[in-house]
Amino acid sequence: MANHEHDHDHGGPGGHAGHSHGISADADRKWLLSALTLIVVFMAGEVVVGFAARSLALISDAAHMLTDAASIVLALIAMRLSQRPARGGYTYGLKRAEILSAQANGITLLLLAAWLGYEAASRLFDPPEVTGSLVLVTALVGVVVNIGAAWCMSKANRSSLNVEGAFQHVLTDLYAFIATAVAGLLIVTTGFTRADSIASLIVVALMLKAGIGLVRDSGRIFLEAAPAGIDPDTVADRLIDSSQVEEIHDLHIWEITSGQPALSAHILVAPGGDCHAVRRDLQRTLRDEYRITHATLQVDHVGEELGQELLAIGRSAVEAGGAGPGDDHCGDSHGPVHRSGPHRH
Repeated sequence: MANHEHDHDHGGPGGHAGHSHGISADADRKWLLSALTLIVVFMAGEVVVGFAARSLALISDAAHMLTDAASIVLALIAMRLSQRPARGGYTYGLKRAEILSAQANGITLLLLAAWLGYEAASRLFDPPEVTGSLVLVTALVGVVVNIGAAWCMSKANRSSLNVEGAFQHVLTDLYAFIATAVAGLLIVTTGFTRADSIASLIVVALMLKAGIGLVRDSGRIFLEAAPAGIDPDTVADRLIDSSQVEEIHDLHIWEITSGQPALSAHILVAPGGDCHAVRRDLQRTLRDEYRITHATLQVDHVGEELGQELLAIGRSAVEAGGAGPGDDHCGDSHGPVHRSGPHRH
């Protein structure tokens, strides 16, 4: 067997040369590393103060900051993996490593929320003595640190679900420190020690909200669902309005990774129509109106394979008058068939 190298130049009209999927990854890494440094330095001091003050709110904040740090490290690793070129069996490269990272961040938030919720509920019934002054001062410093970390991460590309997952960790921690500062102030001024547990429960609610959102959004990508905000039926109706298009079926819209939608479809064109012109027009519509630049369209003339006026979807070639059972065309069409004029989806 002859040896060969896979070093192809896709710079021609049909390739993807010049396509850019997001802002500079190096810039993202710089901002993420800055946020990571702030978080790790403060977290180390917060653990010491939390145990000294016997504050569950501070300890829970520190635990959340540990997951913040882990989420940023995971985001950095996933970002590096996603930049690897597509080779061998990984025809999309490792782009979905970012989605794995986002889902891991979401699951971590949910698990941590469950543990902290249990601890906070227990302390509501049997509140320990809490040093309110230490809680207040540490929480105020934490607010400043988390504002800095959140600002750094806001400079990165948040259209990436991977970066958004790490950002949600930090943003939730910022809210947590604000709640903890309020709790510390109440303990100092009124002696109401249960404020510490109540602040922890507020943090738990925020963690649940962020975690559910991340798991839901990453799950949509893994299940090959259409991107949020894009309705496949609406897209099909828009494409079927194009001149010479008679029918669209096997329409699939999914996301390769966050911010990279893709589409494939089988298009039937009126007899005598210009298939190449139709394909160019449809791809232009998808790019300009839906920002879908990865579109694979199979374009055929109506009836050209079976010699009939209309290709039969879901019927055998014998029923359609074709050559025989081996000539079935789209006998297992996936999804609804879209034709011009009123039709049901």
